[in-house]
Amino acid sequence: MSPLLPYFDQLYRLDSAAKAALSAVCSTVYLPKNELLQPIGQPCRTIYIVEKGIARIFYYKDGVDITEYFAAEQQLIVRAESLFKGIPSQKGIQVLEDTTLTAIPATQLFQLFDEYPGIERLFRKIIETAYVDTVLRLESLQFNSAEERYKHLIESTPDIIKRVPLKYIASFLGITQVSLSRIRSKPLT
Repeated sequence: MSPLLPYFDQLYRLDSAAKAALSAVCSTVYLPKNELLQPIGQPCRTIYIVEKGIARIFYYKDGVDITEYFAAEQQLIVRAESLFKGIPSQKGIQVLEDTTLTAIPATQLFQLFDEYPGIERLFRKIIETAYVDTVLRLESLQFNSAEERYKHLIESTPDIIKRVPLKYIASFLGITQVSLSRIRSKPLT
């Protein structure tokens, strides 16, 4: 878990005992490009943080592959509704590059919350950040034009166009690939 310790320290500094306890339950997962980390229909029992690479959460609607979320370095990726409710997820997680993740089994992590309040605070901050990002994304879909959503995506994650196939970016933005091509052909203002 050592690559994530500086990231965690930015959010909440754990004491050495809490760091050791958290490190003890973490493992490293490596998946090659385009592999599934979590298939649709499986319950989510693990919290993942991307160390290197990029992953997406996706689902199918009327046979169309829809991307809901991207996670790159130092970002959380989890099916929260499945994790907290213990139900199978209607969404899957796929890596889009060769990806290394830190895997944290939820049951063991939740047990650490009782023993190490700092770990609970750290993950509260991580989950709060993810929740706010989700709300902002929903508001963007509700209130911003496709051009505004694209511009924000490029400004917030400029290398995403190089790392993610355009079909996934289009579905993430809630538009077709044809519409994305039109938007990309115009200069950003």
